[in-house]
Amino acid sequence: MTKIESQLVFLPSPGIGHLISTIEFAKLIINRDHRLSITILVMKTPLQTVTPSFTDSIFSTKRLHVINLPQPQITNSDLNAPGSFITTLIHTYKPYVRDHVTQLVNSPHSPRLGGFVVDMFCTPMIDVAREFHVPAFVFFTSSAASLGLVLHLYTLRERDGFNATLLKNTDTELVIPSFVNPVSAKVLPSFVLNKEWEPAFLILGEGLKKADGIIVNSFEELESHAVHFLNLADNNNIPIYPVGPILKINDDNDVVIVKWLDDQPHSSVIFLCFGSMGSVHEDQVREIARALEDSGARFIWSLRKSPPKGLTNMAQPTEYAPQELIDVLPYGFLDRTAETGRVIGWAPQAQILAHQATAGFVSHCGWNSTLESIYFGVPIATWPLHAEQQINAFQLVRELNMAVEITLDYRVEFKVGSNTLLGADKIERGIRDLMENDEVKKRVKDMSDESRKTLTLGGCSYSHLGRFIDSIIN
Repeated sequence: MTKIESQLVFLPSPGIGHLISTIEFAKLIINRDHRLSITILVMKTPLQTVTPSFTDSIFSTKRLHVINLPQPQITNSDLNAPGSFITTLIHTYKPYVRDHVTQLVNSPHSPRLGGFVVDMFCTPMIDVAREFHVPAFVFFTSSAASLGLVLHLYTLRERDGFNATLLKNTDTELVIPSFVNPVSAKVLPSFVLNKEWEPAFLILGEGLKKADGIIVNSFEELESHAVHFLNLADNNNIPIYPVGPILKINDDNDVVIVKWLDDQPHSSVIFLCFGSMGSVHEDQVREIARALEDSGARFIWSLRKSPPKGLTNMAQPTEYAPQELIDVLPYGFLDRTAETGRVIGWAPQAQILAHQATAGFVSHCGWNSTLESIYFGVPIATWPLHAEQQINAFQLVRELNMAVEITLDYRVEFKVGSNTLLGADKIERGIRDLMENDEVKKRVKDMSDESRKTLTLGGCSYSHLGRFIDSIIN
């Protein structure tokens, strides 16, 4: 039996997408090298009442341990300041992390502590890693191009006093070295443009510069330009490890929706889903319904109710009750589309994208969803909501030619929601383009093949993961 030589401590941020990709990355490492073990310390926000159930299945894994940290007290005033909230939360958790890591290293026969891997929004934990005299790596759960954008804007801020918040609501175009084309301020991430997020942006930039390496959930074959820039850029000689796509592709089985898909023609169904945190207001719901009906496309629509205003971007959407669903949709919509569509709540996204009947994905362009759609060869129609989704949509449409555009700059603001209403005609045009654009379909199919090869022997991500593991072992 191979002796465990080194252990890593992983610290994901509380967001479900970040936790999933962290767990999958941990699995990737321990499956690759039996000399490593990993402990994941899970933090929760006050709005999270339970730990996601999928963590239960890995509690007993010998070399992968998940520990749920105690939930600290955070005041309502902290919740109302999104930019400082996550920073306050991470600093509050520092003593818990310090105590648990101390227990780990002092346990009998415990392998040496090899380092910390902290989520991009948990960079204050680098200070704790320094206390244990081990390296700290940042796990960047978005694209390499987005990483380049953050590093570039942070450098401009520190060197020249450049403040990107002044660009909000302007048409200013910026030259960002990790992108081929000029980038409009309208598609910059919310945490770059909004004053209330400025503290979090500065901490992110500072943390990236302090890291001993940055792991990116992307792959060189997809983002060759951005990865090339990151390797050449003056980033304090920080190693960059693009090791993706890191995906959770085994969803819980939804027999009902799979049975319905089995009965549909090949490549005939549009899947519309805004992710675990995404939703739109009721007027927008009705415009989507009209667009789906007018397009004549078969569809699966994951429709969930927005949280109350004041918690936008902080609380997860909830399920509509049957009568609420009837009331929010156009009169008779469910009856008229009974043969061609399904309106559901939570969706087994990977399972739907993997199905041969699925032809396209109307998506919020979260990075995990983007990687899933590429992996399964399903083209996207872009409809971003918040975080860095606008820049992801821009990259897919304008840089990679791997998506069609419904919108690039739709934005849901914290505590405000969206002031934009996309009309049914525009949505319908995007759906038709998604079904008919053969060039985009071919690009996505080709990259799907690359996304599977890159993690195997000889692929770029396989090689970068080996470099990362060598840096820990040696």
